[in-house]
Amino acid sequence: MGRMSLKNMVFYGYHGVAEQEKILGGRFEVDLSIEFDMNAAIRSDHLNDTISYVDLYQLVHDVVTKSKFYLIEALAGKILKEIFAHYQPERVIIRIRKPGAPVKGVLDTVEVEIERTHDDIGDLG
Repeated sequence: MGRMSLKNMVFYGYHGVAEQEKILGGRFEVDLSIEFDMNAAIRSDHLNDTISYVDLYQLVHDVVTKSKFYLIEALAGKILKEIFAHYQPERVIIRIRKPGAPVKGVLDTVEVEIERTHDDIGDLG
């Protein structure tokens, strides 16, 4: 087993409850860690024997930029569903940060983190 991580991917999307967020959009930062059996890739040194981080990046990009959710929890869930639908990971951890979230106060970022295994992906509905 091994872990591949894509850290601080930055996208522009239209997720949020406030009307302003739906119209103007905002910045979203995503961290993704995916655990899977890397033994074949270690032995072969072939791209076909691993999960391409380029493809993972594109999958996350497409979900963040082409969909709209009220909650970043739902956005994270959609990314998880897509990863498990396309690949066979053992475990996936996703963090989504929303800098400048509309709160009345001083705040750097809001972040959610969701972790799922192959066995409990059904919890996402």
